[in-house]
Amino acid sequence: MKAFVAVLGGILVGAGTTVARADDGHQFPSDASFTTLAVTPFAIEGLSGDAAGNVYTTGRAAAGTPCPVWKVFTGATPPAALVQVGSIDNSVGACNPSGITFDRDGNIYIADANRGGVVWKLTASDMNPVIPFATGVPGTNGLAFDRDGNLWTGDGTTGQGRVWKITPAGDVTEVFRIQPMANSVPVGRSALTIPANNAQPLVANGVAFDRDGDMYIADTARGAIWRVELDRHGNLKSATGCDTTFTANTLCLGNVFVAHPLLEGADGIALDRAGNIWVAANERNAIVVVSRQGRVVEIFRNPVNASGLRNSADDSAGNTHILELPTSPFLLDHKFCTANSDGNRRDNSPNSAGEINSGGPVGARGKISCMDQDLSIPGLPLPVR
Repeated sequence: MKAFVAVLGGILVGAGTTVARADDGHQFPSDASFTTLAVTPFAIEGLSGDAAGNVYTTGRAAAGTPCPVWKVFTGATPPAALVQVGSIDNSVGACNPSGITFDRDGNIYIADANRGGVVWKLTASDMNPVIPFATGVPGTNGLAFDRDGNLWTGDGTTGQGRVWKITPAGDVTEVFRIQPMANSVPVGRSALTIPANNAQPLVANGVAFDRDGDMYIADTARGAIWRVELDRHGNLKSATGCDTTFTANTLCLGNVFVAHPLLEGADGIALDRAGNIWVAANERNAIVVVSRQGRVVEIFRNPVNASGLRNSADDSAGNTHILELPTSPFLLDHKFCTANSDGNRRDNSPNSAGEINSGGPVGARGKISCMDQDLSIPGLPLPVR
């Protein structure tokens, strides 16, 4: 049987699991597939890597149990072992780690929305203990360093769109805001998803820098990527203040680099050396690439199972080759990996199926998946210089 193919806005949309433009050649894989690298005993969100080719993530343990920081060897035969290299104090509330990244000296930084918003630091010299680096960043989610060693983060699930710069000394300044879905009246709209009335307010989620020092931000609610221009000193150049119902430092909508239905649920982002943006479209269980010219290419989406859904495969072996709410892509040279948090939203609903389902093995709540094919363009080395 011939596959049905339609053309939507210059993008070839096939009946299978992949989408590719006719003019992309061999730049992006047209037959991408994924395999589970490791299953984690706690839910995870956030992924980073070191120069040796290992990836790192953090577990969201229950209150009272320290949240582990794990190293995972990408060269291992799946399932790869988790090596704990540190832990986050969890004696107050429940730690909620998400974004994770390295600085130039090999220290690890972890965003944690608990305790009013904390960014933790795990030093490369002893890898323990994890200490507070910055506080007062409520909802902190994605993390990225600029060329001057400042750390940037957005406010994630608070939905206010705040983006902060954190100096090497740990001083926090709100620099601008992504326009939220509603103003202070409030007037606006709410992006709802399955399950019913499950609002999606995130507008300042994943963050990343390119070699020119420009910043890109994933807007989960709009299915968009914002581009923010900064000068050599990290001062904002992009236009703000176009709508007086928002704060004066709110970016104008003209700063949206691209918005597209394939980007709905855009969560974490990562750049390759050509400036293409790799996006985890979490609610669609898909991976999408936005080229430097703004072209949108879907390289993977879970296939439809026998139930007509994309939340699981039809057998346990197949479940190791699907995504389950991918949140945090990371490009490690020619290797692409992403964390999966198994949220109960849209294509991943109900999440009581798949490899890390809530009704499955006790504690199996997160996983790291890696693309089987090598990237033709390697990932941009981090932090940017």
